[in-house]
Amino acid sequence: MLRGGKVGLRARHMDDIPVLRTELYDDVVNGSRADGRPWRPITPGQEDSRLAVDDKEQSHVPFSVVELDGGALVGTATLWSIDNHNRSAHIGLGLLPSARGKGYGTDVVAVLCHYGFVVRGMQRLQIETLSDNAAMLRSAERNGFVREGVLRSSAWVLGEFLDEVLLGLLVQDWKPDSKPDLKPDLKG
Repeated sequence: MLRGGKVGLRARHMDDIPVLRTELYDDVVNGSRADGRPWRPITPGQEDSRLAVDDKEQSHVPFSVVELDGGALVGTATLWSIDNHNRSAHIGLGLLPSARGKGYGTDVVAVLCHYGFVVRGMQRLQIETLSDNAAMLRSAERNGFVREGVLRSSAWVLGEFLDEVLLGLLVQDWKPDSKPDLKPDLKG
């Protein structure tokens, strides 16, 4: 597990999947805003490609996010589209509705930066988020991400086109000293 100040990122457990599916993706609004694909219901018991883990897949690393106090599941985090040649990757996260507004998003971004830059040796991390996602924009900028552009009308979400903001962070601009202690928990 990688530990931030408030949350830990750990391997996805099979019993996380029904909770994440119900709280994040079965809700049409949350699911539509979180995924670039059209929302559709997934039959219970069927594999959900948004949450399934393939340990052989090297370009996508999913984590479950848990509170450090008590270990409750609070969301999902991902390093995706990992390009080892160009040493770049994208980060993403989704917090359960009950976990929002507690500073967890900023902490998750910090831990993903540690994982991307220190563990994986990335040169650049990138975030794309809807322009009205103030919480994600705030979390990214608190971790040093810089707005690099706006992708105008690039996301079709619930009947309208929305702008996406593109943010980037280079390893040389990352300031890990201002982040929480990110030492891995060697116990599990």
